[in-house]
Amino acid sequence: MTRDRTPVPPAALAVTAIVSVQFGNAIAGSFFDQVGPLGAAALRLGFAAAILLAVIRPRVRGWDRRTWLGVAALGAGLAGMNALIYLAIDRIPLGVAVTIELLGPLAVAVAGTRRARDLAWVALAALGVVLLGLDGDGGSLDPLGLLLAAGAAAFWALYIVASARLGPRARGVDGLAMAMLVAALVVVPLGAAPAATAVGAQPVLLLTFAGIAVLTSAVPYALEFLALKRMPTRVFGVLSSLGPAVAALAGLVVLGQLLTGIQLIAITLVIAASIGAVASGRPRRDGPEPVVPPLG
Repeated sequence: MTRDRTPVPPAALAVTAIVSVQFGNAIAGSFFDQVGPLGAAALRLGFAAAILLAVIRPRVRGWDRRTWLGVAALGAGLAGMNALIYLAIDRIPLGVAVTIELLGPLAVAVAGTRRARDLAWVALAALGVVLLGLDGDGGSLDPLGLLLAAGAAAFWALYIVASARLGPRARGVDGLAMAMLVAALVVVPLGAAPAATAVGAQPVLLLTFAGIAVLTSAVPYALEFLALKRMPTRVFGVLSSLGPAVAALAGLVVLGQLLTGIQLIAITLVIAASIGAVASGRPRRDGPEPVVPPLG
C-alpha cells in the first residue's frame, strides 16, 4: 500500500503559508522606525533572492528573449507589490492595506467577464473600498496610504499575469528565483541607505530580516508548492482570499492596530467578493489558471 508522504492536508499548508506571510509582514512593520519601509523591503527582497538562488540554483542556459522579458515582468511585479505594500503599511493598518491589495487578483479573476454575477462581485468589492474611504471613525485613513496599497494591487495583478505566461517557459520555479533577483536589484538601491544606517547601528537586524525573508518568501512558496500538488488552483485562490483577515489579526497581535467596525465590515465585503469571484469563475481556455502568490 502506498502511503501519502505529505500527511498534512493541503488546505492546512495553504493557510499556514498565508499566516507566515502576514505575520512576517507585521514583524517587518514593527521595524519600520529603525529601517524605514523601503529599507525593510530592500532587506527582505535581498535575503529572499539570496535564499531562493542558493536553494533552487536556476538553470538559465537556453532561455530565449521572451523568457527573459517574462522574468523582467515578473520581477517588476514582485518589486512593485513588495515596496508599495510596505510603504502603505507605514501609513495605514496592515489589514486595510492587504484588503486594498487583494483587488489586484480580484481584477485578474474577473477581467473580460460579461456575466452579471462576476460584475456583482466587483460591485461588492467596490462597496468595501468605498466604506474604507468614507470611514471617519477615529480619524480617516491616510489617502496616500490607500493609493500606495492600490499601486501594490496593480503590481500584484501584473505578477499574476506574468507568472501565468512565464510558467510554461521556465523549468520549475527557476523563473521565480530569477524574478526575485530582478526585484531585489530594483528595490535594494532604493532602500540601501536607510537599511545600511540601521544595520550599522544594530547588526542584529541582518539576522532579523533574514528570518523575515524566510517567513514571507521561502516558507510560503515551499508550502504552496506542496499544497498545489494536491489542491485545485481555484480552491487555493479561495483560501488566499482570507489574507486580509489574517493580516488584520497580525496587525492587532504584532502592531497593536485596532480596526473600526466599518473597516472590519469593509474587509469582510472584499474578502467575500474575492472568494465569490474565484469560486464562481470559469476555467481559462487559453492556458492554466494563474496561481495566486502570497499576499504582500
